[in-house]
Amino acid sequence: MTADRRRLMLFAALLILMPSGRAWSQPPQKSAPPENVTIQRDVEYGKAGDRALKLDIIRPKQPGDAPLPVIVFIHGGAWREGNKSGGVGQLVPFAASGNYFCASVGYRLSREATWPAQIHDCKAAIRWLKANAKQYNIDPEKIGVWGPSAGGHLVSMLGTSGDVKELEGDCGSPDQSSRVACVVDFCGPSDFPAIGRLKGGAAPEAVTQLLGGPLDEKKEAAVAASPVTYVSKDDPPFLVVHGTNDQTVPFAQAETLHAALKKAGVDSTFVRIEGGGHGIGGPEVMKRVRAFFEKHLRGREVEVSDKPIAAP
Repeated sequence: MTADRRRLMLFAALLILMPSGRAWSQPPQKSAPPENVTIQRDVEYGKAGDRALKLDIIRPKQPGDAPLPVIVFIHGGAWREGNKSGGVGQLVPFAASGNYFCASVGYRLSREATWPAQIHDCKAAIRWLKANAKQYNIDPEKIGVWGPSAGGHLVSMLGTSGDVKELEGDCGSPDQSSRVACVVDFCGPSDFPAIGRLKGGAAPEAVTQLLGGPLDEKKEAAVAASPVTYVSKDDPPFLVVHGTNDQTVPFAQAETLHAALKKAGVDSTFVRIEGGGHGIGGPEVMKRVRAFFEKHLRGREVEVSDKPIAAP
C-alpha cells in the first residue's frame, strides 16, 4: 500500500461521536493529506463586524479544465463547540478523487452570538464561493452542503431558506444567491418547537443557548430557526440520515423533515440507521453520501438507496 493510500484511508475515518453522547464535534485532522490534495486554511469569506469569518479549502492539486462541483461541510458541536478543522478529514477523499472542490466552514458559535448569526455566516460562505467561482474554477450552480447534528440543522436551513431575505445577513458577497444544489443532513434538528414539547417542555440547554433564552420565551425564534418552517417545492434534493435510537436529537425530527419535504414535492431520500444513536458513519453510509453527490452534483445516473442500515 502506498503512503498516499494510507493517508487517504486515515482521512476517510468514520465520523466521531464523543463518548458522552453530546452533539458532534469532530477533532482537527493532523495527519498529512494525500499528495494529490491541496489544503488552504483560514481563507476569509466575510466579516461579522470586525470579526473575520473563515473557511478551509480542500481541492485537487491538479484539477481538470472543467469547473468542479463543490461540497461544503458544516461542523457539528451543539452550535457552541467544534471548528472547521473537523470537517477537513471528511472532505479529503472527495477532493482526492479529482472530482470535487471542497470547503469546511467556520461560523460564530452560540457562546459568541445567538441565532441567526450562525445561518448568516453559512449563507455568506455560500455566497463567497459563488462570487469567487471563476478564480477557483468551480461551478456556482453545483454546490452541495453536508453536516452532522448542529451542522445538519444548518445545512437543512441552507436547503429550505434559500429565498428568505431576513436570514441572509450582511457578512459578505451580497450580490450572490445563497441557494444550494443539494443537502446531506446527518441527525440534525428540524423542528425546535417539537423538541421543546418533549419531557415536559424543557428545551435542551444547547437550543436555549442558541436562541438566547428558554423556548417558552423564544417561541417565535424557535419557529424561525426551524428548517421545516421554510420547506417549499423549489427546495433542492435532500439526503436525510438519522439513527432510530438517537438520544440527543430525536429520530422524529428526521421523520418530520422528510415528511414535510415529500409533501412539498421535494426529492428527499430518508435513510434510517436501525438502532443507531447520534453518531453516523461506516462504509455503507458513505456509499450513500458519495452516490448522492455523484447524482446531484455530477449528473451521474446512480441509485441512492433508502434501504435502512444496521448500526455498527
